[in-house]
Amino acid sequence: MDVIRIRGARENNLKNISIDIPKNKITVFTGVSGSGKSSLVFETIGAEAQRQFNETYDSYLRSRMPHYGHPEIDSIQNLNVAIIINQKRLGGNARSTVGTATDIYTLLRLLFSRIGEPFVGYSMVFSFNNPKGMCPACEGLGTVTDINLDMLIDKNKSLNEGAIRFPAFQPGGWRWTRYVNSGYFDNDKKLKKFSKDELQMLLYATEHKPKNPTKEWGKTMLYEGIIPRIKRSFLKKETKEFKRNEEALREILQRQTCPECKGARLNKEVLRCKIQGKNIADCSDMQISHLIQFLKTIQNNQVRSVLDELIARLTHLENIGLAYLSLSRGTASLSGGESQRIKMVRHLGSSLTGLLYIFDEPSIGLHPNDIDRLTNIIRQLRDKGNTVLIVEHDPDIIKMADHVVDMGPGAGKDGGHIVFSGPLKELKHADTLTGKFWRLQRTVDKNRRSATAFITIKNARLHNLKNVTVKIPLHVITVVTGVAGSGKSSLINHELPRQYPQAKLIDQGFLRGSRRSHLASYTGIFDELRNIFAKTNQVSASLFSANAQGACPQCKGLGIIRLDLAFMEEVEETCDLCQGTGYRQEVLDYKWNGKNIVQILKMSVAEASVLFEGADKALLNRIADMGLGYMTLGQPLSTFSGGERQRLKLAMEFDEQGQLFVFDEPTTGLHPADIEKLMATFHRLADRGNTVIIVEHNLDVIAQADWIIDMGPGGGSEGGQVVFEGMVSDLVKHRVSKTGFHLSRYAAANA
Repeated sequence: MDVIRIRGARENNLKNISIDIPKNKITVFTGVSGSGKSSLVFETIGAEAQRQFNETYDSYLRSRMPHYGHPEIDSIQNLNVAIIINQKRLGGNARSTVGTATDIYTLLRLLFSRIGEPFVGYSMVFSFNNPKGMCPACEGLGTVTDINLDMLIDKNKSLNEGAIRFPAFQPGGWRWTRYVNSGYFDNDKKLKKFSKDELQMLLYATEHKPKNPTKEWGKTMLYEGIIPRIKRSFLKKETKEFKRNEEALREILQRQTCPECKGARLNKEVLRCKIQGKNIADCSDMQISHLIQFLKTIQNNQVRSVLDELIARLTHLENIGLAYLSLSRGTASLSGGESQRIKMVRHLGSSLTGLLYIFDEPSIGLHPNDIDRLTNIIRQLRDKGNTVLIVEHDPDIIKMADHVVDMGPGAGKDGGHIVFSGPLKELKHADTLTGKFWRLQRTVDKNRRSATAFITIKNARLHNLKNVTVKIPLHVITVVTGVAGSGKSSLINHELPRQYPQAKLIDQGFLRGSRRSHLASYTGIFDELRNIFAKTNQVSASLFSANAQGACPQCKGLGIIRLDLAFMEEVEETCDLCQGTGYRQEVLDYKWNGKNIVQILKMSVAEASVLFEGADKALLNRIADMGLGYMTLGQPLSTFSGGERQRLKLAMEFDEQGQLFVFDEPTTGLHPADIEKLMATFHRLADRGNTVIIVEHNLDVIAQADWIIDMGPGGGSEGGQVVFEGMVSDLVKHRVSKTGFHLSRYAAANA
């Protein structure tokens, strides 16, 4: 019972593996991307633990819970109840905040209802989701929808020339006639020459009968300004007018801070209630480190237990590197790493033991300065009598492992084996890619390019940036570093593109395409592939698309059938007609190079590259160079991780020259062996005359930079300044930079 015993695991690329994983220990799973780590940890151990636990509920409750199928495995024994803490963003609607997601706001509401003055009501009144507490103007959202005048009207045109951009008001339409026949305007006069009164009449006038309209004006017709008219006729979402003009409305609408509550979300009565001069919205807007300090100044034994619990939970957030956030921060704006660490907080105060905690790269988004605090928290979970499994690449996380499982030896079809299982001290001598990494001698500031020309970001004040002006060298690799919340993203992902719109931001956002899209269709290779099959077999190219003529008639090209079993959970079954291929049977009789279309789509990028020529072959080779050679041509876009999406986008852009590229944490999900390949790609980009800017925490990347911009010195209000700009060799000697401190430690370890 002291191990989780797995026998014959075959999920995805796992090669019938068997392993014993020690309980009440920290086990870290390593290996290159695609080696089988997630297949073993999440899709086998995690999925089976969740499935067996869900089986303890009745069928009605199970129908409302996530469905986990049986993993491909002979047996798995001695499982604990699993808590899976992944990188899936918290998301949530516009009402979901850090405070509500962690339940800390509930405690804050309780505090204000007990000792806030004047007394305005009980705890629920302080909720912006409660009708009694919410601001009536924005209904508790803190923002209101308003019309963007710059998008609504073109002041360089007259009414006759189509100055009103909204399609329903274009020249010739009956709504447009209300303005040109009103008698108020010179219809050939450009709007920029309108007087203030004329613009007021055109845009804001309330409904009335005009005094001197043209003869075309109807007897019962009334005049109304454009903005009140759009709000009345188009902005009610249940109306046909809204649905008919939804896309056009999206162009002219903007969210802005509610003028009534100034973003506080609550009504004036609730905001009157204060503790030591601050209302609950003031407290929610403070960054967490400042809120802790404020709460510690409250001396009131009546609420001591509430205060202690509040401070304890906020301190947990501070300890995992989120001190720069505020409770009012919307969860939809959080990164994957921030979301994962917030999920952790829910379990830190738990007294439950004997659980199985599963983490998916918890170091993502964390500066080396914050890793120590994270490892302490994970050790606390283990020391309470829990088992911890971590999928991770970061050396500082791997160092804390009681046991290491290294997957490989390669990725995709070349992975799925356990190449090492044992203590870290033995892994350091193992003949695996991870073992070789531990023995690798790494250098700092070697063969750097010289900066000769620069662009300048001027007077950046977004979010916590403190009027930052900074130079960025052209045609070299610049790495922008700093602790979480230091202002890196505000400076590079937002201010840089605003001042230099030509910048190409290659992020980890979702790839365009439908749920049927895959790697081959996204890259355009699928079009060429279908044409080759059509030409070789003298048939139509649409026959080789599972979305068109070639689709299986039963599953419509999806390869699966969804069955609704009423009170039981929905079940997905492989289509028995096409055996999950999505294609008609006759399509599979057509061959190219001895393989049918399905067999080609099942080939990895590395395997398929030998079949193609010219630009397609070059593209597939670039994709492989990005560390994605293990992915299949038919890999659905929906299954790509953020890092995989980013690297595929880079492969598509690589032929560019003289461009300004921005990459946001491109090492996410990458093994050190793959980071070397990625850095080689960045060096080739710079050698081709491109400017490469990388926002990154990874020390292997920082060490290879030509130029460093370090933001900080801390996060939130303690950040937003340029701590250092210059060469890596000088950063190592810097006394204030936290990045410099960790880089000097890194250099010393490799000396």
